[in-house]
Amino acid sequence: MNILSPSILAADCARLGEEIKLVEEAGAQYLHIDVMDGMFVPSLSFGLCVISSLRKVTDMVFDVHLMVEEPIRYVADFAKSGADIITVHLEACSDVEETLDWVHSLGRKAGISLKPSTPIQAIEKYLDKIDLLLVMTVEPGFGGQKYLPASTARIREARRLIQEKHADVDIEVDGGITRDNVNVVLEAGANVIVAGSAIFNGNRTDNVKAMLETLKSCEKGGQA
Repeated sequence: MNILSPSILAADCARLGEEIKLVEEAGAQYLHIDVMDGMFVPSLSFGLCVISSLRKVTDMVFDVHLMVEEPIRYVADFAKSGADIITVHLEACSDVEETLDWVHSLGRKAGISLKPSTPIQAIEKYLDKIDLLLVMTVEPGFGGQKYLPASTARIREARRLIQEKHADVDIEVDGGITRDNVNVVLEAGANVIVAGSAIFNGNRTDNVKAMLETLKSCEKGGQA
């Protein structure tokens, strides 16, 4: 199933609760929450208190992307704050397997994210330990970037690897996804679509509905 995960990094923080209600009522299934520590990536973003507060106003799936060094230090706290899916960067963990096991032990889904420069093959040995693979389609850390064209081949490679290993793993994409190129990543094999500016610039309701329409259309037509 194709899933839309609006990224609140592009939302209006002064009315975040209202923004979330708009995308939820329009039909978005997940809410993508980027957590940045200023070390793994230069930027800083949302922390535990924001997630805990948002959990009180919505039942949406919280798709939490940890762009932090040694995320195992915070996994329990994010699980407690309301995260449903906790995705960590392969490049940020000294012990990837232990980190993923810890996420699962807390009853949460676990994901691995890869920077554009990290080979897709690097996740092969973890496919039986993850529920989601996040293929970054821009450099992590900043919103509003343009989609990197080389990402399409990486998504195809990821889908091929997952199918070869008969793994039950979603492929999520994050960065520069718009209504103009979302069909490209869907056809390549992605099924969880993170969109920030494409959702929170302009009419949020119309943007979500238009994106979902494309997701459903590609789902009916089949994917590569």
